[in-house]
Amino acid sequence: MSLLVEIEKLLEEGKGAIKNAASAETLENVRVAYLGRSGKIKEMMGRIREVANEEKKAFGQGMNDLKKSLEKLFDEQKNILGSSKAKSGPQPDPTLPGQSQPRGSRHPLTQVTEHVVKVFERLGFTIADGPEMEDEFHNFVALNIPDEHPAREDQDTFGLDNGTILRSQTSTVQIRTMEKIQPPVRVIAPGRVYRPDAVDATHFYSFGQIEGLAVDTDITFADLKSVLGMFAREMFGSDTKTRFRPSFFPFTEPSAEVDVTCIFCHGKGCRVCKQQGWIEILGCGMVDPNVFKSVGYDPEAWTGFAFGMGVERVAMLTLGVDDIRRFTENDLRFLRQF
Repeated sequence: MSLLVEIEKLLEEGKGAIKNAASAETLENVRVAYLGRSGKIKEMMGRIREVANEEKKAFGQGMNDLKKSLEKLFDEQKNILGSSKAKSGPQPDPTLPGQSQPRGSRHPLTQVTEHVVKVFERLGFTIADGPEMEDEFHNFVALNIPDEHPAREDQDTFGLDNGTILRSQTSTVQIRTMEKIQPPVRVIAPGRVYRPDAVDATHFYSFGQIEGLAVDTDITFADLKSVLGMFAREMFGSDTKTRFRPSFFPFTEPSAEVDVTCIFCHGKGCRVCKQQGWIEILGCGMVDPNVFKSVGYDPEAWTGFAFGMGVERVAMLTLGVDDIRRFTENDLRFLRQF
């Protein structure tokens, strides 16, 4: 019998064996018997020495086709047996109630940040952003913070190996914005800042901050009070009042701390506001002329105001949270409340 005929016979034999395999175990035995290292195909290939030279090419092609055909049939039968096994198992009950997946939500600090930003966007401010790794010029020098200021001491700033620092306020974004564009300017800069504070219920080494800047001709402190008054009413309620107390910041002159009527007792006095009826919410002031000079603005032609607030502080007040650390613990029982 010609070996080419034997190849055809082996193909038909293999097809039958694969088709008749009723289980995965039987099918695997068929595969080993025909396609294994010591299987019938391997044995047939060893008989190539019996083939005349002019028929060796046809023999090789025939063996190659035989192997591919059986491998394809094996894969098909394997899939059939696999799907049959799956169908024979327990079937889902369409009458059972579905299993709903819990819905995620934005972090409460993100929600507060977005709320604050939207209020200022309605007042004509646009969002500005900047790097969290900063140099001393943008973080200190351009903001009129002198060398002897405590904020510039090593223990009060996170220094990095490459000589840069982690920004300690988003005022750096104001400087970079003024370096890029000429007045008028009206931007709001949300972002993360870093200070090596001891962690407790009201302090953390990384927190969110939102700072604003407006520069134009003839801007006065009255404009600042008007803008922050509108923000307070939009953020905390239409009956919210503001109070400005003199303060000091190196980058503004004059400077002020801003209080709002307590959102819990509405100014009557309670435990949260320490019976004062007021809660401090942010700092602000008119931009110091030295800051304008550092970015190439003419302080005789332009005036402006700036302000800044901590996102966590606003969130703690509006959401009734008593410990800043709760925002970073990733406790879903806490986060799902918002």
